[in-house]
Amino acid sequence: MSEAATQARRETDRAIATVWRLEQARLIAGLTRMVRDISLAEELAQEALMAALRSWPEAGVPRNPGAWLMQAAKRKAIDHFRHRKMATGKLEALGRDMDEAAPDTETALHEQLDDDVGDDLLRLIFTSCHPVLPPESRVALTLRLIGGLTTEEIARAFLANDTTIGQRIVRAKRTIAEAGVPFEVPRGADREERVASVLGVLYLIFNEGYSATAGADWMRPQLCEEAMRMGRTLASLMPEEPEVHGLLALMELQHSRAKARTNAAGEPVLLPDQNRALWDQMMIRRGLEGLTRAQRLGGIAGPYSLQAAIAACHARARRAEETDWGQIAALYGLLNQVTPSPVIELNRAVAVSMAQGPEAALPLVDALKASSVLESYHLLYGVRGDLLRKLGRHEEANDEFRRAAGLTRNAREKAFLLNRAEAGV
Repeated sequence: MSEAATQARRETDRAIATVWRLEQARLIAGLTRMVRDISLAEELAQEALMAALRSWPEAGVPRNPGAWLMQAAKRKAIDHFRHRKMATGKLEALGRDMDEAAPDTETALHEQLDDDVGDDLLRLIFTSCHPVLPPESRVALTLRLIGGLTTEEIARAFLANDTTIGQRIVRAKRTIAEAGVPFEVPRGADREERVASVLGVLYLIFNEGYSATAGADWMRPQLCEEAMRMGRTLASLMPEEPEVHGLLALMELQHSRAKARTNAAGEPVLLPDQNRALWDQMMIRRGLEGLTRAQRLGGIAGPYSLQAAIAACHARARRAEETDWGQIAALYGLLNQVTPSPVIELNRAVAVSMAQGPEAALPLVDALKASSVLESYHLLYGVRGDLLRKLGRHEEANDEFRRAAGLTRNAREKAFLLNRAEAGV
């Protein structure tokens, strides 16, 4: 193969990879509506991808590659059901559920797949985040189906074994099938519960990227970017849901600081010490616009909108000393009323310390030490160490930093806390 041909093949392969990343979720969603089986839908989508890998290098990338993939997947689906009918000799033998999922005519099959793709994608999001699944399974399945990540990528992101993640995804799909979870967007009270589940999954994914639980890296930007990408998709599909815009605003405002959160060596840089010139102003503008939209839709008291409002206080401050810590403390107080949590109260204590001084915040933190929820929470001891150091109680502060270092599983964070203890001042 000539160098020109090799280069052309590489460009085609890159184009296929890009198209697949953009179209995979929509393709699986449309197929799932038809076959009512997520695993089968994934298989059909993969077969369409293989057809593209065989065809496009010779024929070229089609003008509408997403439509090409869908048509290829339709043909694979038709072949699948034809084969099933021939193998059994009659459609009735496939069972009532399969009978409903597989129309007798190709026309009906094509009509099913030509419905609104956006609705299909929304159904797939709600299905992958169904409360029947444990949270870790919702995260893995969502990253696989909506985020388009491979099992290996998910495992690497969460420092888990490939087999463990693979089994988690398989069990999740089996649970959905056995529970008879309908492929639909719920209504009424069920919809409210499921929206909360969907947003919770995206928030978990983002937080793991924003501050990695374990491993050598302080952040995993890929997870943040995947959560924001899925958040933007959800916002386009549910434009009237205030908390969808609130969460997206929160993620964008938080992630706008990504380049300033570590130094050249990959070590953490605390918020007051960050170079704000490195903050992404375009992302901040989008976040502030999203927050305004959430509030206009009635999301003033929603948990994600409140957290976005807190992040906005930081984003609007050109210098650390201009931060409105009094407003942040008040917002944390409101947030704690909406979703009571000792972690939120700890964050409020930090804001109080910045607004009123460490002596006002230390009693709040000491009161939280009695909480069983925070007993092994390293940030409780890190915050207490910081307050004690500001009060001149250096030996006590160093002990708290060492205790915090012993509790974290993130290597960067552990080194950072031990360095603070060793600094001693």
